Amino acid sequence: MLDSMISLVITFAILAAGWVVFRPERGWFWQWQRGQKLTAKVLQEDALKHIHQCETHGDKPSVNSIAGALKVSPDEVTRVINNLEAHDLLQFEGGDIRLTPAGREYALRMIRAHRLYERYLADETGYEETEWHDRAERFEHTLTTESANQLAARLGNPTHDPHGDPIPTASGHMVEPQRILLTNLKLDKPARIIHLEDEPETVYAQIVAEGLHIGQVVRLIESSPQRVRFWADGDEHVVAPIVAANIAVMEMPEAPQQAQVKGEALSSLRPGESGRVVQLSHRIRGAERRRLMDLGVLPGTLVSNEMNSAAGDPSAYRIRDAMIALRKSQADMILITKEETQ
Repeated sequence: MLDSMISLVITFAILAAGWVVFRPERGWFWQWQRGQKLTAKVLQEDALKHIHQCETHGDKPSVNSIAGALKVSPDEVTRVINNLEAHDLLQFEGGDIRLTPAGREYALRMIRAHRLYERYLADETGYEETEWHDRAERFEHTLTTESANQLAARLGNPTHDPHGDPIPTASGHMVEPQRILLTNLKLDKPARIIHLEDEPETVYAQIVAEGLHIGQVVRLIESSPQRVRFWADGDEHVVAPIVAANIAVMEMPEAPQQAQVKGEALSSLRPGESGRVVQLSHRIRGAERRRLMDLGVLPGTLVSNEMNSAAGDPSAYRIRDAMIALRKSQADMILITKEETQ
């Protein structure tokens, strides 16, 4: 009797395991199989993007450079290259890897999908800047041409992503602007930030931490192998050369010095103090910016600090007879001028 029960339990366990592994559509085996197909597609598309980037910047792509970009072995890259060549997406010219017209068109579709989705994340969601690239890297492989066109129309057909890179048009047209690395800018010459490189992630995180953004006017003070010093929005910044090399600018003609917008962060208000909004930082984007503006956080609006939480963050502010809670990181990006205390 005991042997029969044990056999029954073992049989049931085998059947249950088989159901988990081979369940139609959702079994582990089928999910693994779909994952293998998706992984192969992702590797091929990422390889096309890397080769296109190399061609754009005048570099020569190689098996090793592709392996580094894709974080796979050279043997795996060889298989990817052979597959792309078989589908007439790349070719070899004198030993150099080159995209075919079809391969270049495919690469531009992937770049368009990536940059459009980054634009969407920046304008329509509350994700942090440091999250945009990785999320777009994953999503771009699932975005069809039709979906990309619909997303572009929804966003108003933007021409650049939030890092300043041009977004290819639906027809595949893209013009790379003339850029100067911040490290190569002439001393004390005004220039405007037009691109912030989002890779590697650790370097981009430092750029974000400095509060730098597209459109800022900068002036280089010092550039040495040890450090790079420059002015931006009235503040002095000191960064490592590797960080400055990821900031691209465009020189500007000298213009009469404009009056600097004066004020201090909303977070500087103590309970009972009031101030009038001067401006919102460019770093407040998308849904968060619209929410604040809908609540009345606009230039000229009177804001008062009603109370701080026990931990000091967030704080409660009164705006147009409504109470709203703002984190210190949000209040830091709202510039105000303090009102005289009665």
